[in-house]
Amino acid sequence: MFSWFRKLFNLTPNRILSEEDPMKKFLIVGLGNIGPKYENTRHNVGFSLLDFFAEKESLSFEPGKLGAITKYTLKGRSFLLLKPSTFMNLSGKAVRYWLEKEKIPIENLLVITDDINLPFGTIRIKTKGSDGGHNGLKDIHYHLNTTNYNRFRFGISDTFSIGSQVNYVLGNWSEDEISKLPERFKLGVEAIKSFGLAGISNTMNIFNGK
Repeated sequence: MFSWFRKLFNLTPNRILSEEDPMKKFLIVGLGNIGPKYENTRHNVGFSLLDFFAEKESLSFEPGKLGAITKYTLKGRSFLLLKPSTFMNLSGKAVRYWLEKEKIPIENLLVITDDINLPFGTIRIKTKGSDGGHNGLKDIHYHLNTTNYNRFRFGISDTFSIGSQVNYVLGNWSEDEISKLPERFKLGVEAIKSFGLAGISNTMNIFNGK
């Protein structure tokens, strides 16, 4: 009789938990421009980081509406990785579509971009902010009608001369940068996983400035 009560007591919380805490879903968006011309450029670091993630976890991107997508599951969390197939400046439509299609709350969105205001490889994760002159973020702001969403800024530094910013941002990584990218991308993947597992605040505390 007592064992029956213990069994009932043990099962009930699990059943309630499963009803109140379904698998959490996260949308991880890497910004970039499609086509081989942009493949290894600094501006495409969002694409490159997600490609690194996919390679390390043996994932394959598949063509989907408005972007290439793949899914990764870890400890009850589902990560949808998205590389928009629109050009960088029109990324917002793809972000909004996949948020709505997958019913992912905006607080579970993380957008990865390049940032010339950060030293090379530096990570800065924020919960809101301006577009900082980044046209991809500007379009996302427009389509989501808010600046309150999480963004992951990856530093590409500002080591360019006056008037050459566009060529620098759209240029290829230097040999020195290429040698250091795997280590920085590995840290970036850890930050993405932490975002889903530990939450945005803990992730900022752990990874910002690294």
